[in-house]
Amino acid sequence: MYRTPTHLGIIPDGNRRWATENGLKKEDGYRHGLLPGLELLRAAKQRGIKELTYYGFTVDNCKRPKEQFSAFSDACCEAVKLIENEGVSVYVAGNTKSSCFPSRLLPYTKREDVTDDKMRVNILVNYGWEWDMKNGWPSREIPRIDMVIRWGGMCRLSGFLPIQTVYSDFYIVKDFWPDFKEEHLDAALDWYASQDVTLGG
Repeated sequence: MYRTPTHLGIIPDGNRRWATENGLKKEDGYRHGLLPGLELLRAAKQRGIKELTYYGFTVDNCKRPKEQFSAFSDACCEAVKLIENEGVSVYVAGNTKSSCFPSRLLPYTKREDVTDDKMRVNILVNYGWEWDMKNGWPSREIPRIDMVIRWGGMCRLSGFLPIQTVYSDFYIVKDFWPDFKEEHLDAALDWYASQDVTLGG
């Protein structure tokens, strides 16, 4: 029987490198990641995935040049608006007390109760693992993640939900996030189905 993960973590990396390779400014890469985010959500829903968690931006990302900060902050806000039109439950997790957290996203910072088959989508915005740890794990409302898929070729979690990913399988896509294809997701799901998951038992 084909084993499908319930909850996927998505690290959409490579936006700036993609922009540079395509003759654009680094900050221009983020808006090109919006459509891939929708395409992945729709594809995941079709394949029976119940929950997605996207890495939006981190506390450390806020140290980047202001043009880039404004670009990825705006992209996260636009992503939330687009995603909520897909008939899913949207939850935004991150340090809301920081000036780096977009005030437009405050209405999405309460995880709603879902009793039907509605898909859940979590987005980490101004998230930091140290902030999470030092504040009693505010991200605890997000359940354990079965598999993390990272685009952009880098083999690291970059602080992505360290508690929820303690037993996650980790799949790397070499292509940059703006070049997302459904084949990337299918290859990851096929790989996941072949893994021996024991959760330490």
